Amino acid sequence: MNINYYSDRIPAAEQVIALYDLAGLPRPTNDPARIQRMIDNSDLIVTAWDGDLLVGVSRAITDWVWSCYLADLAVHPHYQQKGIGKQLVNLTKEKVSEQSMVLLLSVPSAMEYYPRIGMEKLDNAFLINRKPWQ
Repeated sequence: MNINYYSDRIPAAEQVIALYDLAGLPRPTNDPARIQRMIDNSDLIVTAWDGDLLVGVSRAITDWVWSCYLADLAVHPHYQQKGIGKQLVNLTKEKVSEQSMVLLLSVPSAMEYYPRIGMEKLDNAFLINRKPWQ
C-alpha cells in the first residue's frame, strides 16, 4: 500500500461524500451542493490517496497564525489503523505552523482516538448549534 498525501489535490464532492459515508462521519452527504460549499470555503484540505482512491481527508478553517479548526477528519474504514489519520493531522498542523493551535470537535465514536495521536482533551468549549439537516 502506497499512500500519497497532498494539500493541493482537492477531491470532488462525490469523492468526499463517498468517503464520509464509508467512514460514518455524520455530515450532510445527502446534500452535494452543501458538501461542495464546505470544500470551497475551507482554507486547508489535506488528502490521502491510494492511487485514484481518496482514502483520507482533513478539512480545516484557519487564520494560519493563531487558530485552526479541524472541521473534518475521515479515513476509509479499510485504511484505518494504518497511521493515515495521524499523518493527516500532523500534515495539517505542519501547514498551519507552530504559531497556530489545531482544535476539533469529535464525534462520540472517536473520543478515544484523538488522545492516542497526541491531542489534548479539553473541557472548556461552548457551542451554538446549527439547525439539524434533513
